Amino acid sequence: MERRLSNMLLRGAMIAALAAPLMTQAVQAATAQPKYPLDIAVTYNALRSNIVTSGSFWMQGGSVQVHGQFYRGFGVVADVAGMHTGNISSSGVELDLVTATFGPRYTWSPPHRKYALFGQAMAGEAFGFNSVFPATGGATDSDDGLALKIGGGINYALSPRIALRAFEANWLRTQLPNSTTNLQNTFQLSAGLVFRFH
Repeated sequence: MERRLSNMLLRGAMIAALAAPLMTQAVQAATAQPKYPLDIAVTYNALRSNIVTSGSFWMQGGSVQVHGQFYRGFGVVADVAGMHTGNISSSGVELDLVTATFGPRYTWSPPHRKYALFGQAMAGEAFGFNSVFPATGGATDSDDGLALKIGGGINYALSPRIALRAFEANWLRTQLPNSTTNLQNTFQLSAGLVFRFH
């Protein structure tokens, strides 16, 4: 399990490491220089989830996002998030979940306003561990699968270098064993700080 988690985190780090140079190259190649070509967001996450059972429960955690804007609001974002619950639907079973996703984002910033709205669609991998995942060959304590994340949010500028991630909401779909459809549709809420680099 530790090896699989290490591989998952390594793949997430590789996505972020590969995304940063691509974002920088896109920024340099663009004809119109955006106001904030690169930002890093650190957020608190609350996730309404049904990862391994038919019942719903809350998970808490955080995420780090790297976003590069390269042309008129269009950009790409890499997101690595981790969530935890100590008691799935009052069963006493714990669950840890790590997702690493990457995809396009569009940001709309009205002129002479401090706020910006964004929408995004990302795909990547989900890794669940420290739990029970029922499967045909028997239950395991960890598993991984596809992760899709679609949503958006609002940033509010506090200064030229720092913004408040006032609100972010995402639909997160994961594919982990749960003895039924092996699909989970969850709802994620986030808030935090955004650090901007010109």
